[in-house]
Amino acid sequence: MRRTPILTSTLLALGLLATPARAQTAEGPTTDPNQVRPGAYQLDPAHGKITWSLSHLGYSTYFGQITDVSGEATLDPKEPAKSRLSVMIRTDSVSGLNPKLDQHLKTPDFFDTQKFPTATFRATAVEPTGPTTARVVGDLTLKGVTKSVAFDATFNQAGISPVDKQYTVGFDGRAVIKRSDFGINAFLPILGDEVTLRLEGEFKAAK
Repeated sequence: MRRTPILTSTLLALGLLATPARAQTAEGPTTDPNQVRPGAYQLDPAHGKITWSLSHLGYSTYFGQITDVSGEATLDPKEPAKSRLSVMIRTDSVSGLNPKLDQHLKTPDFFDTQKFPTATFRATAVEPTGPTTARVVGDLTLKGVTKSVAFDATFNQAGISPVDKQYTVGFDGRAVIKRSDFGINAFLPILGDEVTLRLEGEFKAAK
């Protein structure tokens, strides 16, 4: 079983807001958040994914992914509190890397994807924690339940991508949530309640 969000989760783009900005002069690549362009961004769907993991009966840590994630961000390095991030996740893209498990994850035991086809995350606050890191807090809505969650975001770099020649900002993120907080209680307590989310995202400057 795995948990989405957030995350993003994703969820992420605001990591670059960890420090006040100087004038943006470089097209990159740069690992200095001060040099990032302010403005509107969209998550690249090919490079925005959530990897989830949880304890499997105490014997191992099981990993899976959520692959259909879209998002929009407005970044303001000078005033992080004015930045915005919203993410939507298609829950039917949840995968346990096993066909039988994939189908089970979509049932009411877990994500109930027919009734709840999407999950969302909307950032409400950003707290800088270091030169390239931030704590991003927001509302995660999953399976009809909305809870405040937080993730730790790390800014990787920004610049013109050599692949598509678009201005790109890249982040990693990590969060830990309890699936029971969102009514996903199947097989507790033998199947882990705490779900670790690893978030990866590349955001493209809006044209």
